[in-house]
Amino acid sequence: MIITKKCLSRRTALRGIGATIALPLLDGMVPALTALHRTAAKPVRRLGVVYAANGMVMDAWRPATEGPLEELPPIQQPLAPFKDRMLILSGLDSKEADAKDTGVHARIQAAWLTGVRPKRTEGPDIRLGVSMDQIAAREFGKETQLASIELAMEPTDLVGACLPGYSCAYNNTVAWRDATTPLPMEFDPRAVFERLFGTTRSTSPRDRLRYIQKRRSILDDVTEQVHDLQRGIDSGDRAKLGQYLEAIRDVERRLDRAEAQADQELPDVERPAGVPDTFDEHARLLFDLAVLAFQADLTRVFTFALGRELSIRTFPEIGVNDSHHPLSHHQDDPEKLAKLTKLQTFQMTAFASFLEKLHAIPDGDGTLLDHSLFLYGAGMSNSNLHYMYDLPALVVAGREFGIRGGRHLVYGDTPLANLHLTLLDKLGLQIERFGDSNGRLELLADV
Repeated sequence: MIITKKCLSRRTALRGIGATIALPLLDGMVPALTALHRTAAKPVRRLGVVYAANGMVMDAWRPATEGPLEELPPIQQPLAPFKDRMLILSGLDSKEADAKDTGVHARIQAAWLTGVRPKRTEGPDIRLGVSMDQIAAREFGKETQLASIELAMEPTDLVGACLPGYSCAYNNTVAWRDATTPLPMEFDPRAVFERLFGTTRSTSPRDRLRYIQKRRSILDDVTEQVHDLQRGIDSGDRAKLGQYLEAIRDVERRLDRAEAQADQELPDVERPAGVPDTFDEHARLLFDLAVLAFQADLTRVFTFALGRELSIRTFPEIGVNDSHHPLSHHQDDPEKLAKLTKLQTFQMTAFASFLEKLHAIPDGDGTLLDHSLFLYGAGMSNSNLHYMYDLPALVVAGREFGIRGGRHLVYGDTPLANLHLTLLDKLGLQIERFGDSNGRLELLADV
């Protein structure tokens, strides 16, 4: 907000504020430049993180033996075509989620991608830590329109305290830009599409070009207003307006490049109408938008929460009418465990379909899958006990990353954050420490 001694009309002020808010969104509403601007010396690398809430049926997740993957466990059967790219990791812990209070689900979700224990508070003074995906987003976002996108299968607008002593902010996301900034996750496919491509009707070149030209007209109008405001204000305000104009010029430069690339070939996808009724259709649509974002190089980082902790969603399309969270307290009942396994396999099927689509899309000297790295997991293992040790963790790695797949690796008393640190290494982002890490996973580099 810019405050001057000059009286501004309500019309001018609102248009100025609207443009200020829109600037970062405009950045992500047009397709980025394509592989024409990539160099062979620095291939594009991408990261995707998928979170499964309310734990896992470990007997249906964990392979029977360590070493080469022979037959995949039931939950991972949908990933059979990608077995040679998979690593299943056992023995990784989230100790920072462990505390003697009643907010277990908040701690579990918050600590999973940060390796940090959330501050116990029901107020606005939340505190956690940067999540692993955002370390990558800070670097990769320098070359894309959006640093990252955050997707979710349930609304994430809860407010107040979701658990005694813990703000709902800890249950609304797995992505944190920094210790005090949780990133909102979007569950409406239409809103995701508009963030990627603006309010165009589809991804067709004609619609994208029309939208770019509309944005340009708005920017021209705002620029003219800012120039008018510069008359008769002091030097401090002129400096602020200068910074604002530079932001506008940066967007204009991006629009110039985007307009030159408006005929870039993309699948002709119409803007979604809203949120589908079924889990399967909803998940696949959000995954399809993630594919499109990777293909258009709008972003190279995404997180996707297939559910949030305490989710009470039901899955009638597969015959599971029990609410997810109550069902997760299965008390070792075989019937409940069978339903949970069915539910978790169903979620994995949506992820497998996503990988298949990436594998079918050429990218550079391979496919989108070849240049992508994925982490899939949960913040606890045995949900009946709220056990945050020996967590389910799965890595799917493209050939670009030099990771030998087809293995089950077993660790012991090892922080999950060691995996995060190692994956950042594989992405070319070497940092000394992350969360509660105390080293790297050496076996991961066995090629």
